[in-house]
Amino acid sequence: MAITLVNPSGLPEIGAYRQVSVATGSKLVFIAGQVAWDTDGATVGAGDLAAQVEQCYVNIGTALTAVGGTFEDVAKLTVYVVDWTPEKLPLFLEGVARAAARLATTPVPPGTLVGVAALDVPEHLVEVEATAVLDS
Repeated sequence: MAITLVNPSGLPEIGAYRQVSVATGSKLVFIAGQVAWDTDGATVGAGDLAAQVEQCYVNIGTALTAVGGTFEDVAKLTVYVVDWTPEKLPLFLEGVARAAARLATTPVPPGTLVGVAALDVPEHLVEVEATAVLDS
């Protein structure tokens, strides 16, 4: 694998992700922000943060598969959540867990979660973008 995930001593261990990824591959993959759209462009899980997180992660998995990768190749995720508050964390993690079950992986690369006022359309509650590194 081109990515090694690390939790260095001296930094807190966060169960939802690893603090550092080390990339040794030679092919960079940048995946545009994925929202909770199905293949027909219909929003999945209107009003349901966990369902939308799940769909976003599944969409990232689909994009990775299309270029010969998996979540094992993801070096970093950036997640944008509308009106983020810490109370939403359990729903967010539920969505990640459901996606992990569907993808048969645990998507835990380093990540940044950013609270935003709005996304592209009012029914979208979350958007996830990824950077991956593949061995050519």
